[in-house]
Amino acid sequence: MMRRQDREITGFENIINVMKGCTVCHVAFSDDPYPYVVPMTFGLAVTDGDEVSLYFHGAREGRKHDLIKRNNRVGFVMETTHGIVTGPQVGACECTMEFESVMGTGIMEYVAEEEKVAALQTMLRQYDVREGPDYHFHHEVVPRIHVLRLRVDALSAKRRDVATQK
Repeated sequence: MMRRQDREITGFENIINVMKGCTVCHVAFSDDPYPYVVPMTFGLAVTDGDEVSLYFHGAREGRKHDLIKRNNRVGFVMETTHGIVTGPQVGACECTMEFESVMGTGIMEYVAEEEKVAALQTMLRQYDVREGPDYHFHHEVVPRIHVLRLRVDALSAKRRDVATQK
């Protein structure tokens, strides 16, 4: 349960709409003694009504791949910021940030070779990039990268809007 329920964003579609407006997803991988957090570009897919998947791409080797092999359970957070607000109307410290954020957990897995292009196209749609005369999708690179899917199993979201709440 969220401590500040007055700031909780409820409703699946409302949470998905916040996610559609985000540009970076910070993924936390289990490591010892501290989590390893990586900011990543992503693509959002919603299937079967309420199944959420996030797609990521990158090099075929590195620390995150070593960690996925040990424990593929991850946490994530993404946010949009709307600006800093100052003044007595925001409370004791007279400074706050207006934002929307989504937090969650899920299982990270590797996308099969035959699904990579579709996953990468999902990422392009997140940033409103379309294949056309000004964009060339380098299909020859696809076999040389890993594409990851985070199958989300829990979501929560929060909003700070000074005009409507403290």
